[in-house]
Amino acid sequence: MKLSTLDVLVVVGYLIVVVLLGVFISKTAKKNTKGYFLGGNRIPWPFLGLSNASGMFDISGTMWMVYLLFIYGLKSVFIPWLWPSFNQIFLMVFLSIWLRRSGVMTGAEWIRFRFGVSRGATLSHLIVVLFALLSVLGFLAYGFIGIGKFAAVFLPWQLNSDPHMNEVYYGLIVTALTAIYVVKGGMVSVVFTEVLQFIIMTVACIAIGIIAMQQVSPQMLQQVIPDGWESLGFGWQLDLDWSGVLEQANAQIVTDGWSLFSVFIMLVLFKGILQSMAGPAPNFDMQRVLSARSPTDAAKMSGFVSIVLLFPRYMMITGLTILALVYFMPALQAMGEEVDFEQILPFALANFVPNGLLGLIIAGLLATFMSTFAATTNAAPAYVVNDIYRRYINPEATEKQAIWMSYMVSIAFIVSGTVFGLFIPSLNSIVMWLVSALYGGYTASNLLKWYWWRFTGMGYFAGMLAGILAAIPMMFTDISPLYGFPAMFTLCLLACVVVSLISTPDDMAVLKHFYLKTRPWGLWGPVLRALQADNPAIQANRDGLRDAINIVVGIFWHTALTAAPIFMVIREWPAFFIAMAVAISTTVYLKFFWWDNLQDWPTDIKAAEPTQPLSSQLQSSK
Repeated sequence: MKLSTLDVLVVVGYLIVVVLLGVFISKTAKKNTKGYFLGGNRIPWPFLGLSNASGMFDISGTMWMVYLLFIYGLKSVFIPWLWPSFNQIFLMVFLSIWLRRSGVMTGAEWIRFRFGVSRGATLSHLIVVLFALLSVLGFLAYGFIGIGKFAAVFLPWQLNSDPHMNEVYYGLIVTALTAIYVVKGGMVSVVFTEVLQFIIMTVACIAIGIIAMQQVSPQMLQQVIPDGWESLGFGWQLDLDWSGVLEQANAQIVTDGWSLFSVFIMLVLFKGILQSMAGPAPNFDMQRVLSARSPTDAAKMSGFVSIVLLFPRYMMITGLTILALVYFMPALQAMGEEVDFEQILPFALANFVPNGLLGLIIAGLLATFMSTFAATTNAAPAYVVNDIYRRYINPEATEKQAIWMSYMVSIAFIVSGTVFGLFIPSLNSIVMWLVSALYGGYTASNLLKWYWWRFTGMGYFAGMLAGILAAIPMMFTDISPLYGFPAMFTLCLLACVVVSLISTPDDMAVLKHFYLKTRPWGLWGPVLRALQADNPAIQANRDGLRDAINIVVGIFWHTALTAAPIFMVIREWPAFFIAMAVAISTTVYLKFFWWDNLQDWPTDIKAAEPTQPLSSQLQSSK
């Protein structure tokens, strides 16, 4: 594809501006590691929310979701529950508050807050670091694959005659440019460049949605989609038959293994609810929560992500999909068995967006890659420097030494993730491994840590180790990670419970300190009674039922915000107005029963106590 001079100038100008902006802002992040990793807990929650939304608005995920909507129609709204996409609802309702009350810097440091300084806590701390670093490598590889496919189509220079190597070279170039400001600036650089990127991407999304509505009429769309494509409803079977239109789509549905759609949805809900209750994995999502100024700011930030992300993103996804359905079908048919549905997004942009605007949209899509890549990369040095280097290797490290170590760790992970990405066959394969295998092994341990007082550091370590050992081989087998999730979860849960019951209970002083500050609901009776023996005013968290109802309402809210822009772009107006009515009514409900009940700290402890640094907390819990 040949870009116009104007498009090239827009893209190159954007890349220069965002790198220079990131480097300039990075001057504020050199003071200490808290400034580097958490922005000094000074960043307002709307900016963190925009940054988090931008980090989730990645090019690889967008290509994957375009493919899903193309094949599965409106039912694809439910497929991102694999992540699970509705985990933001659990975060906004209660988990962001619980997590931010800890006052720690990383997920591994949180483990010490929960389990103390015992041998089990040390092993748990190390296994969380290992999981976090595996996750970072996986997501960096995922981003590298997506940006290579995208840039090779849109950027005008042919760097190699081999198409695959052309993708690799472009992936390396864009990765290197992004690395400059990420390595240099840490969290502050990441957040403020992502806010700029999100604004650009939102303009691009709206433009694509409008172009698609102008180019594709409902009648044109009806001629190229199977019955049921426009419906959210489903039965036992998926019942989407592409015969006579695109036979390869039927084959892809079989390959994905989602023909029994009711079974798929039950598995996704089972997995998604458990995984959401476990809280965020130790990645960029957790770092945003820990970067918030206060616990209630963390909750607001998590809710804000859904508001600003879903509508514009799905305008673009739907616009690209229907353009491809109407105009790209002959090319897909001609690919035969080698069909590549991940090329839908580049085709739609290349053929239907005018000069100038195309440059802006390409810049915006490059921004989505840079956002996700930046947020993911920033998580790696937080763990290596804070949880390994300063704890085990050089406890007396100065802030300057720690920052320089962060630079080197970031570079090492960028290189490693890129190399890993060279050996991954497709986006879909790594998506499924990340969300179902690796995160599936994470679920049991991180579920129990919130809700069961007798769960020990040794139990946590055993469950996480079982999950990681089970997940890694699944990358190299044909077993579906989703269908393997129940067995993996059961294995990890048994390891957690059995090892916890046969190991010595954790220090009651540590558990009391954790419960006093975090105040989760669940099976915490013995800890609560021990606290009440010292202070009868301490009360249990009695908000479990209200939180559960808010979760259900929130999932309807989230689903409506996802479906509404799809209905709008395909001009199914009755369905659009129903979806908007659901979104508005659930928003009003959440205003009264969630927002108005947010609390930074439990009312029966001093507000100043949770601001103590972690070292003081651990000393006080011994």
